[in-house]
Amino acid sequence: MYHKEFLVFDQDTPLKAVIRNYTVGDFPELINVQKESFPPPFPDELLWNTDQLTNHITLFPEGALCIEIDGKVAGSMTGLLVHFSYENTEHSWEEITDNGYIRNHDPEGNTLYVVDIGVSPPYRKFGLGKWLMLSMYEVVIQLGCDRLLGGGRMPGYHKKMNKMTADEYLDSVVRGELKDPVITFLLRCGRTPVQAVKNYLEDKESCNYGALMEWKNPFIIK
Repeated sequence: MYHKEFLVFDQDTPLKAVIRNYTVGDFPELINVQKESFPPPFPDELLWNTDQLTNHITLFPEGALCIEIDGKVAGSMTGLLVHFSYENTEHSWEEITDNGYIRNHDPEGNTLYVVDIGVSPPYRKFGLGKWLMLSMYEVVIQLGCDRLLGGGRMPGYHKKMNKMTADEYLDSVVRGELKDPVITFLLRCGRTPVQAVKNYLEDKESCNYGALMEWKNPFIIK
């Protein structure tokens, strides 16, 4: 199981941080983190419920991580294993994550797929999202997966949709010509784009697109 202790800083004040696998006792705090991380108009039905969280810790506990600051759960990240090939990239979030229930988790899968990542707004100044992402990379290495993969929102795309395609928007963010609050964050975490996926998630800001982005296991060369 995963357990990592380190310090984050509130200006010059060090705070104890712990990243670990979450358990049933964390469910109330995890649900609260979801509510704070994804306020309306994010659909309520996409926020975690206890049945989903129970599946996470039962079917793939290695992919169920949370981060504590001074003993309080401040964020979480969840994944499952799937078999992925570049010849079959078209999918929706609901399809590939079983709508967050991960009952399709494949213990023999070659890819750790990100179901969700969220950090409570008061804690975002500490870079906890990046710490969670880096920790999940370590899980990828530990399990011998080919990659970490996931679809990121493109919340800035609705402002440019009449001027460029989703892939052109993604390329512009990669080149630094545009900034996107989610895609730019993922790039700073070491993720690289595969392609934009149509009808990935019901999301007006992203025009229902998702940016499929990966991090390749550096110990596996193909």
